[in-house]
Amino acid sequence: MKAIYYLKAVALFFLISTSLKAQTYQMVWSDEFTNGISSDWNFEVGDIGAGNNELEYYRKENASVENGALVITAKKEDFGGKNYTSARLNTSGKKSFRYGKMEARIKLPAFSGSWPAFWMLGDNIWTDGWPKCGEIDIMEQVNIESHVFGTIHWNGPSGYTHFGNNSTDFNVKDYNVYSIEWDANSIKWFVNGTLFGTANIQNSINNTGAFHNKMFLLLNLAVGGKWPGYNIDNNAFPAKMYVDYVRVYQSEVCSTVSVPGILQAENYCDMDGIQLESSNDAAAGQNVGYVDAGDWMAYKINVPVAGEYALSYRVASNAIGASLKFEALGGGTIYGTIDVPNTGGWQKWQTITHNVQLPAGQLNVAVATPSGGFNLNWMDFSSTVSSLELKTERLKVYPNPVSDLLRIDSQYALREISIYDAAGRLVLTLQNPGTAVNTENLAKGFYTMVVDDAEMHHQIVSFVK
Repeated sequence: MKAIYYLKAVALFFLISTSLKAQTYQMVWSDEFTNGISSDWNFEVGDIGAGNNELEYYRKENASVENGALVITAKKEDFGGKNYTSARLNTSGKKSFRYGKMEARIKLPAFSGSWPAFWMLGDNIWTDGWPKCGEIDIMEQVNIESHVFGTIHWNGPSGYTHFGNNSTDFNVKDYNVYSIEWDANSIKWFVNGTLFGTANIQNSINNTGAFHNKMFLLLNLAVGGKWPGYNIDNNAFPAKMYVDYVRVYQSEVCSTVSVPGILQAENYCDMDGIQLESSNDAAAGQNVGYVDAGDWMAYKINVPVAGEYALSYRVASNAIGASLKFEALGGGTIYGTIDVPNTGGWQKWQTITHNVQLPAGQLNVAVATPSGGFNLNWMDFSSTVSSLELKTERLKVYPNPVSDLLRIDSQYALREISIYDAAGRLVLTLQNPGTAVNTENLAKGFYTMVVDDAEMHHQIVSFVK
């Protein structure tokens, strides 16, 4: 909730769209305020809004519940060296989310000097500060204006950057539903289900990586400040902001990867302690970074056939003594542990491999870090033996990643190969390919290659272009 100035013309990488791709969401958390204010909220106390030159002192006593709604009451009273009091709540350390639909049904007071907000801050604000942590303002309204604003703030390529949109006019003093839909590609703002703005964050464009990390929720009612100004209508007090509910919905932010196959490290289902950053590795996208001891990432995999698999990790490290372990989520079963070498830099990439014994079925797994100090780009599960002939030596491909010519090392002559892209589309079929495949015309990305040899062995390997 920082003071901002909105621009009519904005950089071209932001897109305003009136179309919306349908999403299927499932509610993962809510506070309906039916039986009071839940323990998921923290009450901020003090002159918290000093950075915006706000005029209030935040107190827990200014938050209450009336008829099943949270009420934040701004009062004209002297306290803590301020002439006004109000309340500000957050879910830091209790509930934070990466992607999803965040919505609240709110009724605003809308008077001269008021500045109510429903917003989010990155979990890492306490270590990295603002604006590096990122901020998403789901709803802000100032003074008596009959529209609201949706904004993001972050540390762009040249320092502090913001981008915002405002809705069309409506009655802000009635209950209205304010929401965002946030995924790996964009953040979209809505009032009562009507889209009024979109920000593009795909592939962390313009250093928007902060918006691919977990963030917590905030609610507050400020009095005065840099944005609404200092012409305060003292006849409006006590002024009340009503919040009927706050709800968070999420779609499946991770997908199940079938083994053998390649799993991109950033597509975790849940995590603790890590951050995402842009990668300069082959098929560049994002990698998992800032991995410290005790951090973890959770994934879903499907193993059709139980057995031994070669599990490769694409890692980069500038530390000594790093290690990781691949385990069942929760740590009940450890499938394997491997040391991570010092590769010479945080973007100097190397592939390391160990064998793991996996049971058949849908597995919830995790990469845990007994000793941190590395980045992780992807994981590659490859069968160590043919599923049809146990005596067949494992098919090997190299170099991996490949730039042009992919070499194939097989005990038997190859009869046919089929190459599929990450979306499962067949992109190349070759008969009797020999011992090498020209990948020059393939786009950068992740690929799966199905190989049939002259002895009718059927094997699957993955590679990166």
